[in-house]
Amino acid sequence: MNHVDPTREVMAVFRDLPTERPIAMINLLRFREHADYPADHPEHARGLSGADAYRLYGKAAQAPFQRAGGTQIWLGRPELTVIGPADETWDLAFIAAYPSGDAFVGMLRDPEYRQAVIHRQAAVLDSRLIRCEMRGPGAAFGEEDRA
Repeated sequence: MNHVDPTREVMAVFRDLPTERPIAMINLLRFREHADYPADHPEHARGLSGADAYRLYGKAAQAPFQRAGGTQIWLGRPELTVIGPADETWDLAFIAAYPSGDAFVGMLRDPEYRQAVIHRQAAVLDSRLIRCEMRGPGAAFGEEDRA
C-alpha cells in the first residue's frame, strides 16, 4: 500500500496534538518514474518524471510554505537503508520545521498550496511524513536533555 496523502483520521489526531509549539516534519519520498497527472491537467501530456513534478510542487508551494513560517532545515538523498526493510528505498529525504502545528495545518488550507499539491500527488509514488516535536540537542548521543 502506497501512502501519498494524509487521511482525515490522521489529521484529526494531528490537530489533537499540542498546536502552539514548534514541530519538525520528517519527509521520505519515492517518486513515480512518470508523473501521473489527471488527464485534464496542463502537465499531463508533457511526459514529466516524478522528480520533475516534485520540483514543480516545490516551486508552487514555496510561497505558502514561507507564509506558514516553514523552513527546510535538512535535505539529503538516501543512499542505503542500514536498519529497516531493504525494499523500502527513498529518492529524497528532508526535514521541514514549522513554528507550530497550527502553522502547518494553515499551510495545508492555503488556496495557493491546494493548487500546488496536485504536483506532489502526480510526483509521489510513496512517502512518509512524520511529525516530531522540536527539541534542542540532548545531553549525550541519543539522550534527551533532562533539564
